[in-house]
Amino acid sequence: MAVNTAPRTTTWTFVDGEWVTGNPPLIGPTSHAMWLGSTVFDGARWFDGMSPDLDMHCQRVNRSAINMGMKPVMAATDIEALALEGVTKFDGKTAIYIKPMYWSEHGMANSVVAPDPDSTRFALCLFEAPMHTAKPSSLTVSPFRRPNPEVAMTDAKTGSLYPNSGRMIIEARNRGFDNALARDMNGNVAETASSNIFMVKDGVVMTPVANGTFLAGITRARIIGLLRQSGLEVRECTLTVQDFKNADEIFTSGNFSKIVPINRLDDQEFQEGPVARKALELYMDWARSATRIAA
Repeated sequence: MAVNTAPRTTTWTFVDGEWVTGNPPLIGPTSHAMWLGSTVFDGARWFDGMSPDLDMHCQRVNRSAINMGMKPVMAATDIEALALEGVTKFDGKTAIYIKPMYWSEHGMANSVVAPDPDSTRFALCLFEAPMHTAKPSSLTVSPFRRPNPEVAMTDAKTGSLYPNSGRMIIEARNRGFDNALARDMNGNVAETASSNIFMVKDGVVMTPVANGTFLAGITRARIIGLLRQSGLEVRECTLTVQDFKNADEIFTSGNFSKIVPINRLDDQEFQEGPVARKALELYMDWARSATRIAA
């Protein structure tokens, strides 16, 4: 039986100069992206008439393409304008995920493994995706690690990194947890399988220092800045699993769900704390004042 390839929610994609609905067939079996993984993407959000840091997400996807060896074919400002145009195709009742993407169609001459930058293609996909902000989540320490820059394309938001995250989540859920706490190759905490992570101890907010093994996210940077502006001390530092188990509270940040409090790390239980609530309030207040757009 053929697999149903229709998208699970309302979806619009801009590709080759036009907007199309559904799931257009873009990548064939000979495409470099299909068999050698030359894909990069980014993810922004639209919700409640806002699209926070959309410009920064559009800029980052172009940097990712360059780092992957591709050639961006769209200016970041044009991607942003297209995204806002795409938002108007929806009814505005459900949050939207905004996903600009690049991939290579062919391999480089005389070296098929490397992408041919002149064959770079672009698409912008928008689809409905409800927010799960502030829904408590549980974590377990993953047996799998984040790779070092020497062994993986960690300086790009590339699809090829996500199978590792996927196996972390599968393994964690098989043991009754929502997500996984990922360590780097030195055994220090990097992030979760799908978001950046913060802990609070004695009123001080701490988050793993960006060391090239994980994507130091746009929302992460925004939260750090907002918490510091509010008067809280925020440290980027090397942190161990035991540091997190000794924390007063833990929360994650990410574009998809913004702020998520952690209620359990392995056998250690936590309450949703005041800093997580403050981080979400600060973020939403900033978003409303800085990024209001028409639906």
